[in-house]
Amino acid sequence: MVNANLIQDANIPKINKIGFIGTGIMGAAMAGHLMAAGYELSVYNRTKEKAEELIRRGARWCATPGACAEGQDAVITIVGYPKDVEEVYLGEDGILAHAKKGAYLADMTTSSPALAAKIYEAAKEKEIYALDAPVTGGDTGAKAATLTILVGGDDEAFAAMEPVFAVMGKKIVHFGKAGSGQHVKMCNQIAIAGALSGACEAISYAKAAGLDPGQMLETIGTGAAASFQLSNVAKKGMEGDFAPGFMMKHFVKDMTLADEAAKENGLTLEILEHVRQICKNLEEDGHAAEGTQALLKHYEQAE
Repeated sequence: MVNANLIQDANIPKINKIGFIGTGIMGAAMAGHLMAAGYELSVYNRTKEKAEELIRRGARWCATPGACAEGQDAVITIVGYPKDVEEVYLGEDGILAHAKKGAYLADMTTSSPALAAKIYEAAKEKEIYALDAPVTGGDTGAKAATLTILVGGDDEAFAAMEPVFAVMGKKIVHFGKAGSGQHVKMCNQIAIAGALSGACEAISYAKAAGLDPGQMLETIGTGAAASFQLSNVAKKGMEGDFAPGFMMKHFVKDMTLADEAAKENGLTLEILEHVRQICKNLEEDGHAAEGTQALLKHYEQAE
């Protein structure tokens, strides 16, 4: 049974059975927290091997997204790209073709705000509740259950899913109508683009000026320039560690989504566009599966 402490209001529908789709670097950890909290989990992933640990712990394996959604109180997805989101939700054997009336759906992928609104409307026609709930915090936050979860959709659906989100994240904020969560995630990625590129440029400058870059980072990281990107992500790259906490190819995807959404809203974001192009070049040069700290390699090449 689910921990009673997670049920906040007797009037809110109780969720026990959850279908979880996408058991990659982040999804596997998030799904594991749900199992530890007592939720009955069914799982689907394109590569079954990535779900084996969850299956070993008692999760029920499903062969398709539709099978994973069938009969569940809630379905959570965290997949790769918007095309994957569209397929698992709107495909012939997808979630909406199989989810029961009154089910709660939460897409935690970083995806298109317009697609989130489209899924919301399609779900509403079937009397199903859909939320967009992208996350920030990377694999570290997923493992520690300290993710920040950015939610768009109806109040009732948010209230029902908030106890579920609380198992996976530390800060959960409802921003309004469908697509709002994705819009906030775009803001997050726009801010990261500037912060990470600035940190990489600071390291490049320190080297050119004959400074100790490590000492520089440690010092300015305690003042007004402090940021997670400076003291953690860029620092890893400076130390030669390019293992992904968040892959470059996914960062390029996110920045592309943000750029497209900005243009739809009549904005041109020069820094975002510049950083996106640099990262896209790095992706094409073979750094797609490295962490975003591989941005530092652009400046090293320039040297």
